[in-house]
Order: sequence, then structure tokens, then C-alpha cells
Amino acid sequence: MLTRIVQMTFEPDKVELFLNHFEQVKLEVSKFKGCQGMRLLQDQNNPCVIFTYSVWNSIEDLERYRHSALFQSIWPKIKPWFASKAHAWSLNETFNGFI
Repeated sequence: MLTRIVQMTFEPDKVELFLNHFEQVKLEVSKFKGCQGMRLLQDQNNPCVIFTYSVWNSIEDLERYRHSALFQSIWPKIKPWFASKAHAWSLNETFNGFI
């Protein structure tokens, strides 16, 4: 299992555009083959900073998504709304105290 966290910082006037767009695509992404689920998190102190947190069966499933038509329809649309470069981490779980 693989956890993917992506930090995006949006221009202040683009945050609402992103949140509206996310509402339109969230189910498609979270139901993509190999995706176990996804969360959207917004920083309490800076609402322009937004994270996606997704869990994938494997790196291959994540890469299949990243090369899919779905991803290609999302990323080029939201990328111009960024205030700075996005940061992404692919993480292996070593402990889960939530189970």
C-alpha cells in the first residue's frame, strides 16, 4: 500500500475555483482502479494551502492514474491556479495507530 500526499498552494482568488472543480472530479479520482480512497485537507492558518491525501494499492496503480486521461484533464486545468510549485510525497506506512 502507498500513501500519496500532494501539497498545493493556490493564488487566493483561485481557491474557490479549485474547491468547486474538486467537487466535480473527486468521486472519479477516488474510484479510480487501485485507489483505496482520498481526502482533501485545507490548512487552518492559510486556506490557500491544500493537500490531497490518497491511498493506493501500489506505485503502479498511482502511476497508471498519473498517466490517465482523467489526470490529464485535471492537472493542466488547476496548475495555472498555483501560487507556487506543488510538492508531492509517496510514502510507505510504517505504523498506523488509527486501526
